[in-house]
Amino acid sequence: MLKTTLSGDGSRTLYCASVGEHYHSTKDGALTEALYKHVLPAWQYRIRGRKQIVVLDICFGLGYNTLCLIWYLRRQGYRGCLQIFSPEHNRPLLAGLGEFPYPEEFSELKPLIKRLAKNLTFSEPDLTIEIIPVDARIWLKELTLSVDIVFHDPFSPAHNHQLWTREYFAELSRIGAADLLVTTYSTATAVRMGLFESGFHIYENRPAALVRSSTLASLVSLPLAEIDMQLKQQRNPAAASLRDN
Repeated sequence: MLKTTLSGDGSRTLYCASVGEHYHSTKDGALTEALYKHVLPAWQYRIRGRKQIVVLDICFGLGYNTLCLIWYLRRQGYRGCLQIFSPEHNRPLLAGLGEFPYPEEFSELKPLIKRLAKNLTFSEPDLTIEIIPVDARIWLKELTLSVDIVFHDPFSPAHNHQLWTREYFAELSRIGAADLLVTTYSTATAVRMGLFESGFHIYENRPAALVRSSTLASLVSLPLAEIDMQLKQQRNPAAASLRDN
């Protein structure tokens, strides 16, 4: 059962009773979370100045990350080619997106949203979106694209363990470009250890005074203070990544 909830910034999200979680932080707000924890880091560290970008949005959910990215890039006058791929196995959720009460910022995207809800795809000369209605782990094994950015936004490890393990993050590293950037709301040590053990540099994303911190992970160094995960492990030998088994 899904229930619409007003989040902290005035945008709406959903509560999933079967999982026991909201799709977004009700404190930070759905739109704010998408913008500050995913879109702005992606723009600053990967997209700006590039003519072609491939984004993997895990999981699509209500589509805030994808829609916020498109909205923001249009505001910035971005003229490059953007491809977005997003696994999401909840078909009833996707079918209802055309009627969801999105914030005013997305009003210009209503035709796009309705086409996505109906067809799971959208295409124009410089923008391609494809929602893949299957399990993310299964789909990733068959993916041959080189991905530049991953918006990693599934339910928490407590309810979606398989999308937070070291083996999963190793799969992201495999399909990623040489400078793959992963953005995620989680700051859990176990999550950061899994990313670190899969070859990523780990950084704290402190977006704004009223927004909680999140994590950036990159296969190449960023111009930020890197978190010393080896030191963390030395200080806390019990610190460990999540595993498939």
